[in-house]
This record gives sequence, C-alpha cells and structure tokens, in this order.
Amino acid sequence: MAVEHGSPSALAHFDPAGLFDALSTGIIVLDAQLCAIYANVAAQDLLAFSLNQARGRPFTDFLYDSNGLRALLTRALATGEGIADREFTVRPAAAPREPRTLDVTITQLEQQITGTHLLLELADATQRQRITRENDLLARLEGSRMMIRQLAHEIKNPLGGLRGAAQLLERELPQAQLREYTQVIIGEADRLATLVDSIAGPARAPEKSLLNVHEICEHVYRLLRAEATADVLIERDYDPSLPSGTLDRHQLIQALLNVARNALQALGGRGRIVLRTRALSNVHIGSVRHRLAASVQVQDDGPGVPPQLHTSLFYPLVTGRPDGTGLGLAVAQELVSRNGGLIEFDSEPGRTVFTLLLPLGEDA
Repeated sequence: MAVEHGSPSALAHFDPAGLFDALSTGIIVLDAQLCAIYANVAAQDLLAFSLNQARGRPFTDFLYDSNGLRALLTRALATGEGIADREFTVRPAAAPREPRTLDVTITQLEQQITGTHLLLELADATQRQRITRENDLLARLEGSRMMIRQLAHEIKNPLGGLRGAAQLLERELPQAQLREYTQVIIGEADRLATLVDSIAGPARAPEKSLLNVHEICEHVYRLLRAEATADVLIERDYDPSLPSGTLDRHQLIQALLNVARNALQALGGRGRIVLRTRALSNVHIGSVRHRLAASVQVQDDGPGVPPQLHTSLFYPLVTGRPDGTGLGLAVAQELVSRNGGLIEFDSEPGRTVFTLLLPLGEDA
C-alpha cells in the first residue's frame, strides 16, 4: 500500500537536522548566554569550529576579534529586533584564521519552556566581495596602464632631445674634464629612459609553455634565501596536487620575485616568510571564470601595508619605504595580468599575504 506524502508515516522519517545540513547557508542557534546549541555543517565549515567543542562556551570565543558580532548579538537579545548586516567580516580563531565575509541575519526566538534563543543565518559573501574587488582592481589597473603609457611617451621625447643636445655639446667642449659633466647628463638621461620603460611595463607578449608552478617557486626560494639574513626564516608550504599550467616562466619568476623581495624588505632583517601554493577550482579572476587556477601566496609577519596605500599599492611610484621606487608591485601586477591572472593582498600588522592567482586550464 502506497503511503501518501502528507501522512504521519512519511513525516516520521522527516529529519529537519539533515535538511539543515544540506543547506549552503550556515544556521546557528544560540541560547541566552550566546552558547551554541545547534550549528549545521555549513556554519561549522564557514567558521572553522565544531559543535561538540562549542557546547557550553560562548560562541564568540571561537572567533578572533569578535567584538563587532558580540555587539550585534547582545543588541538582538536586549531589544528583540531582527538584525541584518551585509558583508560582515569575521575571522575564525582556529588556524589559518582566514577572514570570512558573511551576510548575517539574527532573529530572536521566544519559547515558553526553553526561553530566549537567537537564530543566526550566515551566507558566505566572500566570493561576491572578491569578484567585486577584483573587477574594481582590474578597472583601475587598465586606467593606470593607459595613463602611464601616455606619460611615458611625453617624458621620453624630451629625454631624447636632452641626450642628443648633451652629445653635441660634448663635441664642442675644448677640455676633456668638462666632458665629464656631459657624460653625467647622458648617463642620467639613459637611466631615466630605462626607468620610464620599466614604469610603462614590459612590451613582450607572454611566451607560454607547460610548466610546474613549483619550479617557479623553487627558483624564487633559492634567490630569496641567498638575499635573506640569518634572522629571516623562509618556509615552503606546497600543495602536491597542484597541476602544471600553460604560463610564461620568465614573466612569472620576475613577478613572484618582486612580491617576495617586497616581503623581505618589509621584515627589516628579521621575521618569517612563507611561500604557499594551493590548487583552486571554479575560480573567478575578475569577470572570467576558470575551471582550475593556482594560488601562489607570499606571507610575511612584518608591519603590514599602511592603510593609506591599500587602494593605490599597485600603482607605479607608490611605495611605503623611503628608499623604494614603487615599481616592483606595479610591474608584478602587469606581468601576472599578461598571463591572465591577478595579484591581490590582505594585510594587517603581523600578517600580510600577497596572492598570485594564475589560471591553469585551457580557459586561461
């Protein structure tokens, strides 16, 4: 005999907890002391905690620097109002403490027997925010590239005239010691022309071939190890599952070396650098979706990027060091961009991570 869908026999097999575990949205129920009494699988994955560990402890203990979320939860308990906050950033206390951007909805649940509870709905907005940020970065990069090319053209023309005039003047000078000054002019004009070429970016199109990204990382590691002092620890954390990709070896060595040297200089002779690789699937780089990509990270425990430079760091001539040229990261971004990739960063005092996203598949 067939059982109707709405019959008691069918409902007896209905498992609401299993249904919640199938959701991609995180669901957490907190008691009046803000202790978790339920969390579905998505919530535990998003915030890197387990429900068994969380029982009897304030939920915010499992988050690093959780004052903002604690304030929202306390307000929801006190007022009973529903609270929604888009793109709220939290960081799990468990390693590796990667920041998460969430859309948070808090609803108060009143029950006569069990008392007041809070229902948290957590939707992962990290990918959406990342796509928005990358599209903005690519748009600014293209605008900067056009401005730089125009500026380079305007500078190189008078430099050529200056150099030619110095050569003509040198032929007319009667004394050899006076020619030293014209040589200074010629030398500085050549140096500025080279500088302008560097700012304008390399003109060579990528010469791609199938290569292992770890070969690039190892090459940069050896160069970095030779330049670092004894008080700088350089570690490698490679993903052995990372497949080969079709990329320009020389351009990516230069890009990764520029980023790594920037980290080395930021440490000031003492600290730790980690070269890390990971394989990523279904990744958006700007508006383009790639089936497979490599994440190559350079992490350091230096002072971090000054907040005032966060939006302009990849522009030429922008630097946080008195002796810096402001070209290393701009050139690195240009080289990675030529390979269909992008460099992004996350920085705070004690933890700065630059990530090179490189497409590996045929869709690159």
